[in-house]
Amino acid sequence: MNRWEGLDEFVAVAECGQFSAAAERLGLSTSQVSRQVARLEERLQSRLFYRSTRRVALTEAGQLFLQHCQRLQDAREEALRAVGDLGAEPKGLLRMTCAVAYGERFIVPLVNDFMARHPQLRVEIELSNRQLDLLHEGLDLAIRLGRLQDSRLMAARLAPREMYLCAAPEYLQRYGRPHSLSELARHNCLIGSSDHWSFVDNGRETQLRVQGNWRCNSGQAVLDAALRGFGLCQLPDYYVLEHLASGALVSLLQQHRPPNTAVWALYPQQRHLSPKVRQLVDHLKAGLSERIEYLPQQNVTANG
Repeated sequence: MNRWEGLDEFVAVAECGQFSAAAERLGLSTSQVSRQVARLEERLQSRLFYRSTRRVALTEAGQLFLQHCQRLQDAREEALRAVGDLGAEPKGLLRMTCAVAYGERFIVPLVNDFMARHPQLRVEIELSNRQLDLLHEGLDLAIRLGRLQDSRLMAARLAPREMYLCAAPEYLQRYGRPHSLSELARHNCLIGSSDHWSFVDNGRETQLRVQGNWRCNSGQAVLDAALRGFGLCQLPDYYVLEHLASGALVSLLQQHRPPNTAVWALYPQQRHLSPKVRQLVDHLKAGLSERIEYLPQQNVTANG
């Protein structure tokens, strides 16, 4: 006997409150629906409904069973949609957001490549250094850097993100190299969007407030100032690895480098992810893995 037999009829009767209304919804006769529910009760050896001439009401067992059956129906539909969407063509409008500098350099070119492959897709990208609320703004996807805060969202890791403390050789020749976290207080620190920098000290992550005569909320601007020898900077790997490899910057205090964070794709919690979002996330992950900034051989040999 099919163990699913009677479940759809039971749920329909419970939701409609009548056998006749459930039969109409399912496209069956009332007698067929009644017979399936009766067989289901017989298999369970438990009454699921109190029956009257006009309506039916769930018993305590029926209320409990309904919750499980509705979840089973949802899971079944989810499975069918997931398989059906494997080869589905991304189409319609996809709205997304990303930080300005990272979006311009890394994300937008990959999105453009994705759109070239899927001409039925329309994309709206809002580049902003503000963390927009996906649910309030009606966004399908956000690319976030660092640590995640919003537990209402689902997350997929796209790429690693490692922070480096570094300076130009010219600056170190003039002012010396810091050998401990306490020595940062006497150095000019180039401040970006935050004057608190992350480090590891005695096995624990810590935040140090730094000071300096220069500040700008642009990572590229911080990098330019560091390359000119203005002071120390703390920036993600994708800004500095090239310059560390060439010797234009020197990595410092590597023993205190904070734990790796990541580049994340965030999207609202939902049981079934649309083809356009799922396939774009996969495309972004694959595309970022091929960038030279994320290749395993991109090692930094400068000692701190």
